[in-house]
Amino acid sequence: MNGPHGSTGTAAAGWRGEILRGFTPGVARLTVVDDPDGLLAEAGIVEALRARGFEVVPLDDRIAFRFFYESRYRSRRDRSDLADVVAVFTTGEAHEQVVPYDVWRAGRQLSFSLGALFPQLSWPVVNALDRSDFDALYAAQAREPPAGPLGESATRRFALRHVFGIAPETIRQASDLLRVLLRLHYRRLRLPWHLERHLVATLRRKPVFRPWPLAQIVPDRDAFFAFLQERWPIFLDRLTSGAAAVRETPPGYAPAFSGPAEMPFDHPDVRVYVDNLFLEGALRPTAHPRGREVVDPWARAGVEIDPRADRRRRLDGLLESVEASLPGDGARHHDWLAFAPRWAQVNALVFDADEDAADEDARARYEGIRDRIDERFTAWLRRRFEALHNLPPSTPVMIHHVPRSLARRAHESADRKVALVVMDGLALDQWVVVRAVLAEQRPGLRFREDSLFAWIPTLTTVSRQACFAGRLPRYFPTSIDSTAREPAAWKRFWGDEGLDAARVVYAKNLRESSDLETVVELVSRPKVRVAGLVVDAVDRIMHGMELGSAGMHNQVRQWTRGGVLASLLDTLFDRGFEVFLTSDHGNVETTGCGAPQEGSITDLPGRRVRVFSDPALRARVAKRFPGALEWPASGLPENYLALLAPARRSFVRGSERPVAHGGVTLEEVVVPFVEIGRSGSTAVAASAGPEEAVEPSVEIGRK
Repeated sequence: MNGPHGSTGTAAAGWRGEILRGFTPGVARLTVVDDPDGLLAEAGIVEALRARGFEVVPLDDRIAFRFFYESRYRSRRDRSDLADVVAVFTTGEAHEQVVPYDVWRAGRQLSFSLGALFPQLSWPVVNALDRSDFDALYAAQAREPPAGPLGESATRRFALRHVFGIAPETIRQASDLLRVLLRLHYRRLRLPWHLERHLVATLRRKPVFRPWPLAQIVPDRDAFFAFLQERWPIFLDRLTSGAAAVRETPPGYAPAFSGPAEMPFDHPDVRVYVDNLFLEGALRPTAHPRGREVVDPWARAGVEIDPRADRRRRLDGLLESVEASLPGDGARHHDWLAFAPRWAQVNALVFDADEDAADEDARARYEGIRDRIDERFTAWLRRRFEALHNLPPSTPVMIHHVPRSLARRAHESADRKVALVVMDGLALDQWVVVRAVLAEQRPGLRFREDSLFAWIPTLTTVSRQACFAGRLPRYFPTSIDSTAREPAAWKRFWGDEGLDAARVVYAKNLRESSDLETVVELVSRPKVRVAGLVVDAVDRIMHGMELGSAGMHNQVRQWTRGGVLASLLDTLFDRGFEVFLTSDHGNVETTGCGAPQEGSITDLPGRRVRVFSDPALRARVAKRFPGALEWPASGLPENYLALLAPARRSFVRGSERPVAHGGVTLEEVVVPFVEIGRSGSTAVAASAGPEEAVEPSVEIGRK
């Protein structure tokens, strides 16, 4: 039986082959799978099942499943074009507690578990790994099979070595530790907390690392780079003075992070990362009185000398970096989520209206790379997007996963408060602008940044509503053309999580200082534990924008400088909320290609998409617009048939150049997901003390 890469169901097919050999098309219209470890939600499994003609549907939400079962399956199960359905339940409960009796009787039953795939390894440790890490783990156990069952500690060592390439016993000096952490954090990887705890505990037993803030810099990417940022000026002092030895801590040096003041940035294993860290914004260049004496390119990237020349040099370096790291045909979703912030940094430089960093040659190179990104990302989405919404919500990958992530945080203690701020229409490159202004206005803020996939079509009524409902758009067909039911959907989600309506609040249309009075009143209520807030300033700017993406950046910067967002964050922090910020979709500068008229149901502000209920009508209109994409209705209501405009075009007159949304460019689809904290708060791991518990309180954005 073929696995996802065309191999037979042997060791060559890996762990997926063991699962996929149980699925042969045409054997049963309905298969009910007991999958307590969420194996069938892995992207490669979902894609392979789709290729075989199966549709995977989660069973854990019985109401949502019943809607699907009655409307799309049972009444049409004899149709030849209906896919074989795989109904999956993952609760770990007995089937009679989860699966409706009629569904259980009608289906073929299968069961899969981690224990069967990794019989010699500790289940808690293996279960904490990202499913994409199972390839390396499965290959390692075949290559070096354990002599017998391994306990938790031995399994942690096995996983660290074979999955992440980390052997703690070989980390003996600062350069060794920096090499390991740079490799992890630069690629936006995070160890499961079991492995973080094991690594930190092992390192703490070594005297050389006892002063280091390991509990902060091992699990938290932003804390690690803040730690390095504090030590970069000291390194420049030594580099420009010609000193070869480690010098004493400078007078008046008061770092926020404990540990040695001197870091070996010039060690060969470390300096290979340094220029990219400055180019991509993880570290900020520093002004230095002897900065012009720095000649090595890798170090010069971290010295602020001539702002205009620095910006041009940074843009050239970023273009080279993104060109080299553009995900290929076999990319995983993690690869695109890691790539998108780099591309956002490029766009932030190109669209900066205050100072044009791109000359004609750089602009031509930029546009060439942009076109390749569009082509490759669109092709990838057409193959892989359906697999994304079947991924488990424990690690948010799509916008509708966010409420589940917040619910885990809220349930950790009875008095915990969480707030979700949805910046309607904020693209990742505009988040770069917003973050820079917030950091100036509130230097104590800390950001743990990740990214997510929005829903396609990238419309507010589709993607934002999915965010607040915590469900696929398929399950709100009657309200998909409006956001009027968002407050009810938000409260319904939290009601299902055990919070009554008095503990949950929602507010939208927040953009002016006067709007904050409403927020203050809502979040000051004694019982409130959850807040959902929509800031629509960016979306308003976009729909009135006539100056392209550069104008968008300038207006977003000016609005953020007005202080409304900073004041909103202050309001939430002052009342004890842990704050998460995201966006329902991004935006992109486009040119007109003409407007279809044939009976389309249109989200007029979007202009990048037309929606039809008749497939024949959509197909007829598509013929008039070469390059338009007939988007499949996967995860959408069955009669919601979207026609997406051609690449970076809009369904408007050819003379118009709107900034719009609705399509499938990287700028529209991948959005920020940021946990924001401030100094003195326990919300972000970077603010925790070095002796605090290693186990993180949340698994935001684990890759």
